[in-house]
Amino acid sequence: MNDNHPGPPESATQNFMASDFQPEDAEGIVHLFHAVYGDHYPIRLFYDPQAIIDANASGEYYSIVARTDSGKIIGVTHLFHSTPCPLLYENGVGLVLKAYRNTGAFTRISDYLYNEFIPRHDNIEETFGESICSHDFTQKAVKHFKHIFTAVEIALMPAESYAKEKSASGRVAALCGFRCWKPKYHRIHIPASYETSLRWIYSRIDDSRDVVISEGSAPSDQQSRMTIQIFHYANVARIAVYAIGADFPDAFARIETEAIAGKAVVLQAWFDLGIPWVGSAVDVLREKGYFFGGALPRWFDTDGFLMQKLLCPPDFDGIVLDADTSRQLLDMVRQDWERTI
Repeated sequence: MNDNHPGPPESATQNFMASDFQPEDAEGIVHLFHAVYGDHYPIRLFYDPQAIIDANASGEYYSIVARTDSGKIIGVTHLFHSTPCPLLYENGVGLVLKAYRNTGAFTRISDYLYNEFIPRHDNIEETFGESICSHDFTQKAVKHFKHIFTAVEIALMPAESYAKEKSASGRVAALCGFRCWKPKYHRIHIPASYETSLRWIYSRIDDSRDVVISEGSAPSDQQSRMTIQIFHYANVARIAVYAIGADFPDAFARIETEAIAGKAVVLQAWFDLGIPWVGSAVDVLREKGYFFGGALPRWFDTDGFLMQKLLCPPDFDGIVLDADTSRQLLDMVRQDWERTI
């Protein structure tokens, strides 16, 4: 199926509305992905109508669509799980046909998502999104819907993901923005190495925390526990650290070797700030060339902390940001990266 021959074009001034996904929308979503990304979008599910229907039926994805009066799908966005916390949903995989990008279609979809869909779902306590930094459109949209940027993922996506529209010449960074829907007061332990940066981030978020400095080291009988996910299409490895034991340096070295063997050039480590001695593990990674990424509210239900390591050149100067607070956050990331070179 390909949208190169979609039939007679519709006027972009035709009325459209946003609503929940219906099974008959699946074919239109596939056409939409072909029109915007060609055959290059890395999540292959979105080229399979039945897979889209199944994902919505199971709750793996919530698709929110914009459709014209005649039923044509001209935009879509999604909520889905991508973190260890089942109450935190990512909003992403959003796109609009080029002809409709100045019609308010994406805003209409987002209005429906945040003002109608989410309030109906008690299982959604926090949302976040990754705003790509090859332009500032999604950053502005995310801020409009009360998300606060707390982390920067450097060189996250390959340029090939944006080849259809030629919107990126190198790997693309992303800003992580979070919004709290149901507050959960809890204690977090921030690494002393990043106290200033993290206190600045936490002074800006829309939920309160008991923030203390991480102290001590892992008990001698504690075993480390972590998982790895390698996104081969993007050459990205994400390592989630659930428990930090005395064996952490050796355990992490083994999983990092697995990431590199899997051809990852971007390595991300997620730490659980609910662990009192998390700072000792962060210091281990600092010695291994990892640098500051930022805070990840409710990532583990408690908060997460992102560190990252690059085996590819970053393009800091190509990162497009729309706000002084985002630029200040990027400066923190860049200064810590410079420590590693």
